[in-house]
Amino acid sequence: MTKKEIVKQIADKIGLTQLKTKEIVQQTFDAIVETLLEDGRIELRNFGVFEVKQRKARKARNPRTGERVDVPPKNVVTFKPGKEMEERVRNLTHVPELSPDEELVAGTANGMRGHPDGKPRAKAQRARKAT
Repeated sequence: MTKKEIVKQIADKIGLTQLKTKEIVQQTFDAIVETLLEDGRIELRNFGVFEVKQRKARKARNPRTGERVDVPPKNVVTFKPGKEMEERVRNLTHVPELSPDEELVAGTANGMRGHPDGKPRAKAQRARKAT
């Protein structure tokens, strides 16, 4: 689901124009980001907690060259769902399927880099070398 679809759904439910609803939704997102930048944490009751955490520095390997590289520490946003959301998701009877475009985006976000086999690039390269 996209922001545009969320805006349309909310506008239809509450009877506001999509333009006004889009402004409200964007202001909400902006407020969440600003709070994270200023306070490092925002708790939305019955929804969840967004928190800024620092990932430790680590050693990694360049999958193309095999060379070891230092990855510096970096700030990341984490999300922990609230009890109500956690319970509702747990009780789902089916998980909605993603379209091929959505799978590529989701795969990229999960470190899969949009590989057509759904494998991380390094694993795919090792698999090709083995054949």
